[in-house]
Amino acid sequence: MPDRPVPPRATADELREVLGGPLPDGPTAPAEVVDLLAELAEPGLMAMPSGRFFGWVIGGTLPAALAADWLVSAWDQNTGMRYATPGTAALEEVAAGWILEVLGLPATADVGFTTGATMAHFTALAAARQQVLTAAGWDVDRLGLTGAPRVRVLVGRERHETVDLALRYLGLGAPEVVPSDGQGRLRVDALGDLLGEGPAIVCLQAGNVHSGAFDPVGAATALAHEHGAWVHVDGAFGLWAAASPGLAHLVEGRSAVDSWTTDAHKTLNVPYDCGIAVVARPRVLRDAMGVHASYLVHDGGVGDPFERVPELSRRARGVPVWAALRSLGRSGVADLVDGFAGHARAIAAGIAAVPGAEILNDVVFTQVCAAFGTDGRTRAVTARLLADGVTWMSGSRWHDRDVLRVSVSNWSTDTADVAAAVDAVRRAAGATGP
Repeated sequence: MPDRPVPPRATADELREVLGGPLPDGPTAPAEVVDLLAELAEPGLMAMPSGRFFGWVIGGTLPAALAADWLVSAWDQNTGMRYATPGTAALEEVAAGWILEVLGLPATADVGFTTGATMAHFTALAAARQQVLTAAGWDVDRLGLTGAPRVRVLVGRERHETVDLALRYLGLGAPEVVPSDGQGRLRVDALGDLLGEGPAIVCLQAGNVHSGAFDPVGAATALAHEHGAWVHVDGAFGLWAAASPGLAHLVEGRSAVDSWTTDAHKTLNVPYDCGIAVVARPRVLRDAMGVHASYLVHDGGVGDPFERVPELSRRARGVPVWAALRSLGRSGVADLVDGFAGHARAIAAGIAAVPGAEILNDVVFTQVCAAFGTDGRTRAVTARLLADGVTWMSGSRWHDRDVLRVSVSNWSTDTADVAAAVDAVRRAAGATGP
């Protein structure tokens, strides 16, 4: 990994030609199949586990979490019922408790392990829909949404698109947009102007995907609760700031929120896939997600895993979370998060020293956005950088400007990786002219 170019070396179309063809008439030895898979797929693999990969918001994989994930596949437990799979259920319950502890969330909250933030939003917002409609006197389980009171959902202008996606899945329609400031933070004064009577959900953001900025969680939550609204926080990568004594102020007031979403496969660095949905009121979550069937065996009052997530059948994706947290401990998680933020500041400082470069955001967490004069030159620098292969930083568009976007999310990134990445940006900028 330290020497391998980061980008893939073959396209999906090229690989289909190599990997495909007619299905063989007879069996192939398992070892031969695995050897073929490893050999033939390699040119199409992005080096996402590399310490020099800064694209999108994609974490690496801690060694303990990787090995735990192998065990999860080998054990092959369908982790839906606590009674049937007590080993993995217990591991997930312990992991859930540790998550609440390290993030400073209520110890009585319920935790579900989903595929990612999209389904974690779906889970938490399903509970929100259940609660606000019940409070309005509407039985959504029996009557559905037709004829129900309108549920208003208020979101910041720069929320992540997966929030809108989850709302669409839930039949809640397009949200109402609250203006944001120059860093993408929801404006509390504007939220106050829009809040009113009736069922409502307010979605806040902990970690803007471009700037890394955090909505004012405490103030916005207090205001929303005055109007009887449910408050949900999208903290896909940013909620982990709570684990750092030096960064926890970014999510001050988080414990008063009604539901939270985060990803373990981002900041915590467990293998894909693992999202986390946290809901402060377990009964509401279980009413929204639970299923009743005669063949299912319930185990006491703790609740079954299938009552906390959309899937009845699923792998034990909380086990690598247990392994990651057990290997790091409280101080290790804080060091991990602090390391990401420190590397982001170093990358920003390095890019800022490149002639013609401009850092567009306040680097408060793990995200950096840079521009190089005109949109055309920024695109050219980005293309040259990706072709170089030393690092990967994804292009994007923010505040009507093309940007080079950096996200630091990998446990293995070190000062040498940071230096190599900045040097690659400097070469790319130098090759594209002023």
